[in-house]
Amino acid sequence: MNELEVLRIRDEVLQAMYWMRSEGISETPTAEELGRFLALPADELAPYLARFVADDLLLAAGSTFALSAAGEASGKRTFADEMADLTKPTHGECDENCWCNQSPDAAADCLAHKSHVHAT
Repeated sequence: MNELEVLRIRDEVLQAMYWMRSEGISETPTAEELGRFLALPADELAPYLARFVADDLLLAAGSTFALSAAGEASGKRTFADEMADLTKPTHGECDENCWCNQSPDAAADCLAHKSHVHAT
């Protein structure tokens, strides 16, 4: 196996499994389900899945796979890295440190302030 390809597929598999679980799609997908999601035939994906089980990133149970604790941590990290540009606040959008998060009244005041600023 080409080690760069192993790393690429590992990140894709763990990220996909983390996302699938988070969205309630599947906590224990089969190689076929993962293959369809990743556009990779299950028979080509199978040796990689076996490697990830041996590396303690996945747990195998019959024909299904689940994230191990290490696999979950890696999948979460790569998912966050991949989506970082999509999840950061846009210009003028509040972040978690904004004063408007102190109370519902503060949130209403912040929204009114933004509406006034954007209207002028």
